[in-house]
Amino acid sequence: MINAIFFDLYFTLVGYRPSPEQLQAMALKEIGISVSPEVLHRPLLAANDFLYRELARQPGNQRSAEDKRQLYLRYEEMILKGACIEASEQVVLGVLGRMRQFNPKVVLYEDVLPTLTDLAGRSLPLGLISNVERDISPLLTELGLATLLPIVVTSQDAGYSKPQPEIFHAALRQVGVTAATAMYVGDQYHIDIVGAVRAGMKGVLLDRDGDFPDVTDCPRIRSLTQVKEYLE
Repeated sequence: MINAIFFDLYFTLVGYRPSPEQLQAMALKEIGISVSPEVLHRPLLAANDFLYRELARQPGNQRSAEDKRQLYLRYEEMILKGACIEASEQVVLGVLGRMRQFNPKVVLYEDVLPTLTDLAGRSLPLGLISNVERDISPLLTELGLATLLPIVVTSQDAGYSKPQPEIFHAALRQVGVTAATAMYVGDQYHIDIVGAVRAGMKGVLLDRDGDFPDVTDCPRIRSLTQVKEYLE
């Protein structure tokens, strides 16, 4: 029986408008390269996995400015090469420069509020565990999540990052439940699911676009509305 549920934030509860694929396509168009956002989807998945693993290994606030610069150069290079686009230094720098000028809006996925409201109505403690290095309280309040997710643990708060078990255990202590009776829902297999399982929790992979058909060692759902199917 599940006694508490925790969620990842970005690309689990919230996304961006325009999407990362659209932003990349817009940046490329501005430097004279035309590509559809769909072509950039899978390269972005691979690059994001690389980036999240690197930041979990050493958070951005522990890196030098040059180290962070090199990390994001490598990230952009991976996206371009994955989309079969020439990843020259000029192109990489051109895209990154334009990406910094964009200001996408953070938006809730449509299934978030109905799901959280339903789960809260079952008297289940709900919380958030996220690798962010800033105060996200204003964002959660703006999105209407603050009252639905009373437990919030970030890498900045805990001093640890997913997939390290300590950040999961910090959240569990706040709720007062054992790891074996807690669930974690996230969109990243290695950072979210492997991390949660190693911490002793039940991990559920949110695969909105069906990108991870080969993942079979944990529940895989396409919508948050399916979370309730795994409460027992």
